Amino acid sequence: MPQPVYLDHAATTPVRREVFEAMEPFYGPRFGNPSSVHRWGREARAALDEARERVARCLGAHADEICFTSGGTESDNLAILGPLRSQREKGRSVIVTTPIEHKAVLATVHHAARDGVTERLLEVKSTGVVDVAASDGVIDDSVAVCTAMWVNNEVGTIQPVAEIAQRVKAHGGIMHTDAIQAFGKVEIDVGKLDVDLLTISGHKIGAPKGIGAIYIRRGTHIDSMLHGGTQDRGRRPGTENVAYAVALARAAEIVIEEHAQECARLESLRDSLEQGLVARIPDAVVHGRGAPRAPHILNLSVPGTDSESLLMALDLAGVAASAGSACQSGNVTPSHVLIAMGVRPELAVAAVRMSLGSLTTPEHITRVVELFPALIAKARRLSGAA
Repeated sequence: MPQPVYLDHAATTPVRREVFEAMEPFYGPRFGNPSSVHRWGREARAALDEARERVARCLGAHADEICFTSGGTESDNLAILGPLRSQREKGRSVIVTTPIEHKAVLATVHHAARDGVTERLLEVKSTGVVDVAASDGVIDDSVAVCTAMWVNNEVGTIQPVAEIAQRVKAHGGIMHTDAIQAFGKVEIDVGKLDVDLLTISGHKIGAPKGIGAIYIRRGTHIDSMLHGGTQDRGRRPGTENVAYAVALARAAEIVIEEHAQECARLESLRDSLEQGLVARIPDAVVHGRGAPRAPHILNLSVPGTDSESLLMALDLAGVAASAGSACQSGNVTPSHVLIAMGVRPELAVAAVRMSLGSLTTPEHITRVVELFPALIAKARRLSGAA
């Protein structure tokens, strides 16, 4: 039987061997609590401080601007809710976001809205890119926080974060970008980007699940969502996960070191996959096509099918893909991202996301291109669309 093909790297990635080796000692002889004053604690503290410095270098930041978290969801929550109290004291009571954000952002914004904050949405073009020109009247002096993702997790479109940030900062607001799918796929230097807060997640780049980080620009005030300690300058109390912080630092260094070569490789593979599928299934619709896209995500719909049945068929054939965000797997409702792009509901429910990464080879692409048409034909027969 052919080897299985994993095309769901946007959902999660395997832990790199180099990353595992870097973190392993902190489960053994280097197990100390970094808040302890004895040698074991000092050793753990030194490793934690070094990990913070290494992540900071990968982002073009200062070490004191990096706060470790449990992952992307916590980071996004802290970035959105953390600045609100001080901003509201200044008379700012609006959060601006986009309708194509990850649910970790949208649910957090909705939560803030229930507490009296006004929610505003930036418009999105049919290409899956925010329409900055339509932001007049949305971004103004009442904005407390604007949160806009850098790379969309479902269709891979690259958002004009720099332009959005420029408008937000001109009105004195706080700018956050969810860079979870962007880190390692686009060049990031916070020293050249006018954002106040930026979030990343370890398991998207070869680190374990359960570690993330938030960049907090010097001078940006945030309130902690947790209470009970002074760790991380009080921004995120609790005993630090030294092993995972070290893992994130090593994974971040690897993706930065490999950025140019790996992005070129993934883009070539993604293009081969896209061209091969469209050539065999001419009525397939590629979402985000024509817009700037990150190199690792392909999202397409085939009329007359549905994503749930197609994903099951792919799985039986040994291919792992998804219908979009892994956080909504099992949900057969149309993707909110595609609906915001103006995709018809019957086409949106047929969307399949294939995301490439370190495990992807040219042989995998060839295999998927060859087996996909037969799966589509069967799905159409079952639905009566053939």
